[in-house]
Amino acid sequence: MQLCDLFTPGDFVIGLDVPDKWAAIERLVRQLEETGRIAAGSGAAVQAAVIEREKSMSTGMERGLALPHASLEGLPRVVACMGTIHDPRGLPFESIDQRPARIVVLLLVPRAQKLLHIRTLAEIARMLSRDSVRAALLAARSGEEAWNALAAGEATRSSTA
Repeated sequence: MQLCDLFTPGDFVIGLDVPDKWAAIERLVRQLEETGRIAAGSGAAVQAAVIEREKSMSTGMERGLALPHASLEGLPRVVACMGTIHDPRGLPFESIDQRPARIVVLLLVPRAQKLLHIRTLAEIARMLSRDSVRAALLAARSGEEAWNALAAGEATRSSTA
């Protein structure tokens, strides 16, 4: 699986500036709706599903990464959106290592594809565990630059695998 295939340059919110993780989820869902990656008018239901999942267990990971996600009925394909936070204080996300999130990846997966859901989460976590990839994403100033950072990270991984 190539992570850059999950994203288009329009799926990045560079300089995400929100007060809390709930607002981050809302903003990323809105980005997906505005870019047509999820059906028009579905944002509220998608946001509710992601928030319900987040309330059951925080998706704050380690190294400044958060992965809010949900599986949804009727979703035709895997959809993702990423927000990068320029403020070094980050965003509290109840992470495993207690560090604030600076990269938030919203992942939506068709409900029937549980194995794909797990594999995609694992691949995102694996790729973004690399310091060089996280640094390149945080340095990006446009969706195009962020997408290129992901693609470069995958190319580097492929050439060393």
